[in-house]
Parts: sequence; C-alpha cells; structure tokens
Amino acid sequence: MSTFRPRDVSNGTAEGSAEPVPWSLRFISGKYQGGEFPLRANREIVIGRSSELDMVLVEDMVSRKHAKISTEEHTVSIQDLGSTNGTFVNGEKIRHVDLKDGDRILIGTSIIKLVALSGETDLGTTGIMLSETEARSRLQVTGNRRTATKSMSGSIEEIPLPDLIQLLSTSKKSGVLLVRTDFGVGKLFLRKGQIYHASIDDSSDAAGRKAVFRMLTWEQGFFELEPPDEREVTDEMQDSTEGLLMEGMRQLDEYRVVVAKLPPLDAIIGVVKPLTAKLRDLGPEELDVFQSAMGVETLRQLLDASSHTDLTIAEKARVLFEKNYLTVA
Repeated sequence: MSTFRPRDVSNGTAEGSAEPVPWSLRFISGKYQGGEFPLRANREIVIGRSSELDMVLVEDMVSRKHAKISTEEHTVSIQDLGSTNGTFVNGEKIRHVDLKDGDRILIGTSIIKLVALSGETDLGTTGIMLSETEARSRLQVTGNRRTATKSMSGSIEEIPLPDLIQLLSTSKKSGVLLVRTDFGVGKLFLRKGQIYHASIDDSSDAAGRKAVFRMLTWEQGFFELEPPDEREVTDEMQDSTEGLLMEGMRQLDEYRVVVAKLPPLDAIIGVVKPLTAKLRDLGPEELDVFQSAMGVETLRQLLDASSHTDLTIAEKARVLFEKNYLTVA
C-alpha cells in the first residue's frame, strides 16, 4: 500500500553540497516519544529488546533483535531481522528498503521519523550531535517516564492521520484511535487494522464513513491509541481501510471544490420566503438536506445536522441555493 507514502526527494546531502548530511531517528509516537538517536555514515545499528544492542526498545512487541539500520555516505537503509511483529516503513511491511528524509518507521508501538539534520538548530542547543551512548541513556530515561502512558500517542501535525491510519492498518493494530482537535473528538475503532466504526463527539449523525472522511480533513490535534472497545456496534463498516482512505481523499478533493462555491460556512442561512420552488422537484437527498436546513442557522451546522457525508451535503446545498430553496439571511 503506497498510495499515501510521504516521500521527500532528499538524497541525503545538504542542498548545493556534496558533503553527507547527518541523520537522526526521531521518536514521534510511543513509549519513547521525544527521544532522538543519531546516525553516522558507514555505521550499522541494531534495534531490539536485548540490552546489549545499539538501540534498546523495551516493549513486548519488539523482538530481541528486531531490525538493523545501515548508514553509508549518502544512503540510509533498514532491514528487518526476522522479527515476530514485523518492521513497517510508511505503512508497508518491509524486509529491506532504502530510506528517505521524512520516512516513518513503525517498530513495536514506536513511530520513528528519519530526519536529515541540515543546521545547528537540528543538532540541539549546543550545535553538536549526541553521542550514541548519550542517546541510549536519554532513550532509557524517556522510556522509564512513559511506562504508564498510552501505547501510542502523538501529534497529527507530525504524522498526518492518513499516514497513521495506514500504519495501524498494515500492522494490524486493534484498539480505539482517539483524536482530539478544536473541531471535535473523533474515534476510529480498529480490529486487526480494519476500521469497523467511527464517530465524532459520539454523535449518531457524525458517525461511520462520514466521521472517517471528516477526520481525514483534520491537520492539527493529538491522537492516542486506546485499548479495544468490546461493546457491540450496529451497522459495522465493511469497507477495507485502504478503500476508506482512497474514497476519503477523493471526497476531500471534491468537497474543497464545491465548498468554495458556497457561502462561508458560518454565514446565516434560511429558507427562501415566499418559497415558490416546488418541493416535489427535489430528489430524496436534496429534500433531506432542505429539511435539515430548516432547523439550523449556518452551513457549518448543516454539515453536522445530517448523516450524509460532508461532500453530499455540500453538493445538495449548492443545488438548493442555485434553485432558490435556500438563501443567505
């Protein structure tokens, strides 16, 4: 699954320079979130649970010897060492692959971002890269502080939701992905990587595919992967997670085009009075949206008042404005 792979074109050298760029592994989610580990040219580091390794990650889902990262002058590569739970890069389970700046690696519950350090600000307050010994020590301290935290947490600015969902899907994670934003609290219910239910603010009108598609528009906020919720859910979604992502991104592109032709989302709207257009001329979805519009004040509220997807509501609202059923107050 490579549809949503974030790939940087960096080749491992600073712009306009043939000198190798130092690399770092930045932990953006999981027990070791906030930790950083330096990589140097012509060096191999082995990652795993065993205490004698170069990078020690003490997690049940991490094998004793899990993966190996090799760094040459201009390339960084990663190899899975036959781990039980696998190594993932940008949502793909890998055996051996070259890495690029910005690639995200999933090992156990840790999401690790490969970063090309291009300036002193990337090297810390001293402008000097940490030694591997210092990095190992700091990772241990970070991990010890986070033993009681969620298995996975982080910022969706650091790892966008489409990429995060793909990682969870390919690695067959189960649980409830809780996403907190200024726009609401979203929940994605996963069973072995499959999204079977979703909701926003526990609303029945913002649930299922509508909730998934709207959450894909969120670019700021924080996520946590909570334990599975065993409660029964009616009308479980049967779409594949990859299918939901593909359809959600398609709808997002079309929604942006349609909503640009509508009044502002916070504009006050109302029914045209006197209403001369005939209700019998409306299709079922247009009639649903029209009836929902009678009970709200703004377009934004209209998007929340119907179980139709945001794209469908925006399309039908545009028709209702054009045919003089709705107007801006």
